[in-house]
Amino acid sequence: MTTTSNTNNPAGKYTPINGINLYYELHGTGKPLIMLHGGFGTFDMFAALSPALAQNHQIVGVDLYGHGRTALTDRPFDFEHLADDIAGLIEHLGLETADLLGYSLGGAVALQTAIRHPERIDKLVVISTPFKRTGWHPEMQAGMASTSPEFFLGTPMHEAYMRVAPKPEDFSRFVATLREGMSQDYDWREQVAALKSPTLIIAGDSDGFPPSHAVEFFNLLGGGLKDAGWNGEHLIPSQLAILPGATHYNIVFRPDLLLPVLAPFLGEKQAPE
Repeated sequence: MTTTSNTNNPAGKYTPINGINLYYELHGTGKPLIMLHGGFGTFDMFAALSPALAQNHQIVGVDLYGHGRTALTDRPFDFEHLADDIAGLIEHLGLETADLLGYSLGGAVALQTAIRHPERIDKLVVISTPFKRTGWHPEMQAGMASTSPEFFLGTPMHEAYMRVAPKPEDFSRFVATLREGMSQDYDWREQVAALKSPTLIIAGDSDGFPPSHAVEFFNLLGGGLKDAGWNGEHLIPSQLAILPGATHYNIVFRPDLLLPVLAPFLGEKQAPE
């Protein structure tokens, strides 16, 4: 398997995986942390978060299939294929395992990667991600099923796609493909309950799904079912964080809220202020 550099970004590389040419970037040194962005975005979506994390990790920033610098092909868009892409990337990089962080759509891909390739994932972080489609608020479900290219015209997401996509003319087809993928029903309750990776669930108190869904997610992992004990003897490896004043749209731009939660879970030392 070969890797080619992206001349527009010294940190950017391409590698062929599962019939696509997957784009990724490497930043920092330390234990690998793969970061998966939200729908219609790119790795640049983590610009407010990744530099701080790169101080303690080797950040592997991915543009998911069809997004950003990773071109759309005729391959179907589903979480299972995207999860296999990430497992393939871990293998390509010569890593035995990696920590994995995903936001929204990227969180669903991260979750599926841990489900399908548990031997590859150490710690898992899912931000603003339900474990079933009906976990989303009804208006979110309706919005995902009715997304059109016109909706994005003039937005930063459209401008970014036009700037970095290998084939900017694919934008309308990309939106249609992603709309179809996001409209598919799923419920990963049983698979989540069987997860072995320590998992950090992060949601905003005003997210695209109610806090109660994040609690249900945590319950499936064995959390919140009984008192942890005077010395924390009943604590589980997984954790739940509900962030105040955070929405589905601003949460990844709030490192002030995210880093104090992420750092101890990922085993980092927080820099003094």
